[in-house]
Amino acid sequence: MMQVWDAVGQEVFTEVFDKETWAGKEEIANFQIDNFQLWSPDQPHLYTCKVTLMPVDEAVAIETALAVRFGLRYFEFIEKGPFHLNGRRLLLRGTHRHEDHAGVGAAMTEAMIREEMRLIKEMGANFIRLGHYQQSRIVLELCDELGLLVWEEIPWCRGGIGGDSYRQQCKDMLTAMIEQHRNHPSIILWGLGNENDWEADFNYFDEEEIRDFMRELHALSHALDDTRLTAIRRCDFCRDIIDVYSPSIWAGWYRGVYPEYETYTRTGFDSVDRFLHVEWGADNVAGRHVKKPYTGFEDIQTGAGAEERDGDYLLTGGDPRVSSLGDWSETYFCDMIDWYLRAQQRMDWLTGTAKWSFKDFSTPVRPDSPIPYLNMKGVVERDFRRKEAYYVFQSYWSEQPMVRIYGGSLPVRAGKADEQQTIKVYSYCSIVELIVNGKSYVKRTRDTQNYPCAGLRWDVILPSGENRLVAVSSGEGDIVVQDETTFIYQTESWEQPAALRLTAYQHSDDGIFVEALAYDQHGVFCADAANLVHFGLAGSGKLLDNLGTVRGSRTLELANGRARIYVDLKGGTSIVSVHGEGLEPSFVKMNS
Repeated sequence: MMQVWDAVGQEVFTEVFDKETWAGKEEIANFQIDNFQLWSPDQPHLYTCKVTLMPVDEAVAIETALAVRFGLRYFEFIEKGPFHLNGRRLLLRGTHRHEDHAGVGAAMTEAMIREEMRLIKEMGANFIRLGHYQQSRIVLELCDELGLLVWEEIPWCRGGIGGDSYRQQCKDMLTAMIEQHRNHPSIILWGLGNENDWEADFNYFDEEEIRDFMRELHALSHALDDTRLTAIRRCDFCRDIIDVYSPSIWAGWYRGVYPEYETYTRTGFDSVDRFLHVEWGADNVAGRHVKKPYTGFEDIQTGAGAEERDGDYLLTGGDPRVSSLGDWSETYFCDMIDWYLRAQQRMDWLTGTAKWSFKDFSTPVRPDSPIPYLNMKGVVERDFRRKEAYYVFQSYWSEQPMVRIYGGSLPVRAGKADEQQTIKVYSYCSIVELIVNGKSYVKRTRDTQNYPCAGLRWDVILPSGENRLVAVSSGEGDIVVQDETTFIYQTESWEQPAALRLTAYQHSDDGIFVEALAYDQHGVFCADAANLVHFGLAGSGKLLDNLGTVRGSRTLELANGRARIYVDLKGGTSIVSVHGEGLEPSFVKMNS
């Protein structure tokens, strides 16, 4: 028996049939749904099809059922034009997912996966690239449920190509991925490769061999599934083979400066029939904020293109670039994102983009990151703690009332007495009011083309000491939301960091942690210190380290003069230490 229900449980088809047992694949029924509902990111309508097998012999009490969900939708990447879903233009607003999490690596639980996908959707995304390998069935089911269009790909990643067994493995993985996931309405693109122009993995490199094999994978994909398109990222000599191409445009990070983002992207768009920009962003240390971020506007050559080259990810050598010369601050990252999203609203020809990546993740090729062996381009940390960038995306994408005072988690801001400080607010609401220490400032109207932060910025004079800021937003329907933060405004200047001071705290939610602060030789807090420091422990306890977060790493750079790590005392006594080159170390004794 075959039964089909719509999203609210209304039966739209049923049929009972008798068949002899068979081998292989055979069509058992086909049906038509009248007055159907289309699947989309805003309304991810899913149908359920259930096939129940029952023995003809009633004396044999065996019954088995198989259920699968599906959706109805159609899409088109317009040649030399935008992306259409169900006949209407849709700007793909995306990010990337990598299977990695603090404390468990790739062994994420179902609960972790669900939380991650929820955060991606709440950020306002409608598209996700699953890089760079086939991912869990749960991920695809959640994309169907939440309304996230998908680019899923096989792990033919980086340059070169192996022998017969290597190629057969690629084809086997592509076949398995398509056959297992073809019923998911969220999937629109089958990814065939990533960075296949990277000459690093084999002792020989042959462009024609790669082109020939890319043609083979492209043909196999369409033979297995003629309803979707193929895609690759960064392999310029194969861009004419696949359906949708993404060059490696890192304007403002690995190449160029971000004010030229639109020009770089338009050049990429004009070079192919169907364009999609996946992978852009910048590394940013959670909790690191600067008054004036390094942008490279004066040092980096402009007008020369922004396509990443081999070696650009290194922190030394090569041409001037923000990734090696910059401060890796959240401030720069938010300014850059703000510029990108502002520009995208004007680009009516753009299919869409996907920012790399949603979450910080571990990697063996970055030993010199501020947290060693971590790619820090996430908008959330490796344990889902939101960085400031998350709220920038929400302010453009979420379509839900929200407001965020930039730097809300920063406990100390510094500047001169009577110096105007710019307070930035990100919001999706139309009107925002700023209240500083009980004093209301002029209400501002949100204008996404008024850079930065859509015009929601105020220059205020802060008194030395504690300050309390409140941002109140209102929009359609008189929905009011607010955000508030309290911080110390430090007017006392400091010299080079000379010593570290360590203090233990009992945090009501997260247990015990120790905090290291940097001070100069006069005992003044160094609010911009970024020294590399190392935590240690002697005793019965254990540092909760190797988590790849700013609160869970034994070795890391200070963020605005501070670093933290959590401790499990294990019922005994421990002495925690912190030291850094040229800094007087500090110790604290802790008892359960």
